[in-house]
Amino acid sequence: MNTCQTREQRGYSSRMSIAAEKVAEVLALPEEDRAFLARQLIASLDETVDPDAETQWNEVIDRRSREMAEGKVDARTEEQMLQDIRTRLHARHPPS
Repeated sequence: MNTCQTREQRGYSSRMSIAAEKVAEVLALPEEDRAFLARQLIASLDETVDPDAETQWNEVIDRRSREMAEGKVDARTEEQMLQDIRTRLHARHPPS
């Protein structure tokens, strides 16, 4: 579903059918219950689930794991990479 659609395009009327009291009641639920409800609501809106997505992600994970094991990729922490970038930048443009 295109998230840029207007309410009317999504089939909503300009006036919500849910009462403010119901919204307040839901917001008063314990955090765990609100989280469960949020997941259920989001799942009910997601019409574009790719049934093959998990398989595709597993293939990517397997490929990347092989590349790391074979030494084809440089596996460094984010902080190590940022430090290397800073070092290179300072070498090119030393502080004045």
